[in-house]
Amino acid sequence: MRVGFLSTAHVHVDAYVGNIRAAGAEVVGVSDDDAERGMRWAAAHSVAWFPSPQRLLDAGVDAVVVGSETVHHRRLVELAAAAGVAVLCEKPLATNEDDARAIVDVCAGAGVPLMTAFPMRFSPPLRESAALLADGALGQVYACTGTNQSVLPTRHGAWFADPVLAGGGALMDHVVHLADVLRWYLGHDPVDVYAATNRVLHRDTVTVETGGLVMLGYPDGVFATIDSSWSRPEGYPTWGGLTLELVGEHGTIAVDAFSQHLTVHGASPGQLDWPMWGSDANQGMIEEFLDAARHRRRPSVTGEDGLAATRVALAAYRSAASGEPVALLAG
Repeated sequence: MRVGFLSTAHVHVDAYVGNIRAAGAEVVGVSDDDAERGMRWAAAHSVAWFPSPQRLLDAGVDAVVVGSETVHHRRLVELAAAAGVAVLCEKPLATNEDDARAIVDVCAGAGVPLMTAFPMRFSPPLRESAALLADGALGQVYACTGTNQSVLPTRHGAWFADPVLAGGGALMDHVVHLADVLRWYLGHDPVDVYAATNRVLHRDTVTVETGGLVMLGYPDGVFATIDSSWSRPEGYPTWGGLTLELVGEHGTIAVDAFSQHLTVHGASPGQLDWPMWGSDANQGMIEEFLDAARHRRRPSVTGEDGLAATRVALAAYRSAASGEPVALLAG
C-alpha cells in the first residue's frame, strides 16, 4: 500500500505516519499549502516533499490522509476522489454541512472508500463498553454524560482557534468525537441539541469559545451531555482526554479512554509525564483504513458517520447563538 499525506496542519498526522509504517504500508510523500511547514514535516519524518497535491497523487498512491485545516478538507478530498484513491479525512469533516455532504457524495460517486478519523471507535475501553451495551448489560439506557477536554490547541497550530479555518473553537474541536461515540452506542442520531458556550478560559488569547456544554435528546427519550472544552492547563501531562458514563436500568458504566498510563515525576518541580501503556487506538484506526483501501470496501467508520457528528456540532453552534434548543432533522 502506498499512502500520501495531504497537509500536515493537524497534530494527529505526526502519529499517523508511524502508524502507517507500523502497518507495513509505504508513506510515499506529503504536500502542504504551507510549503515551509510541509517541508519541515517531510524532513522530520523522512518523507518525500511534493509541491502540490496533484503532483503527489500523480506519483501513484492507493490512499491519502487529509490532515489539513478543516476548511480545506473538501478541496483535498475532491482531488483524491478524482484520482480514485481511498481517503482518511480528519475530523470534523467540514466547517459547514454543505461541504460535509459534498465530501461524502464525491467519494460515493467516485467509488472510493471514505473514512472519518474517529480513533475512539478503536479504543479498547470504549469497545469493551460497546460490547457490554450490545449484550444488554445495562438494559435500557436512560442517560449519558461525556467529557472531551484538552489543552489550548494553538500550541500545535494557531488555526485551531481560527473561526474560518477551523469552523469554531472548542465545540468544533471536541463535540464530534463524543457525538460519534454516542451514535455508535445508541444506534441513532439526536433529534434536538441545546448548547451553551463561554470564553472564560484564554479570554485574552483567542476569540473563539473555549468551553461549552451540549445537551442531546434522542428519539427514545435518552438524553446525553457533552462537556467540550479547552480547559486543561498548559503543563498538563497529556493533551487532554475523553470520558463517558452511561446510566441504565441495571446499573452504570464509566469509561476513561486514556486511563492506561504510567505517572512519571520529572526532574523539574511539579513536572509530570503520562507515558501510555495501553493499546494505540490510532493504530487500530489506521489498520482498518488501510484494509478498506486495499480491498476497496466500506470502512467500519464512514464518511456518513463524520457527516452526522459534524451536523451535531453545527446544531450546537446554532443553539448557542439563539439560546434555544435546535431540532436536528433526519438526513
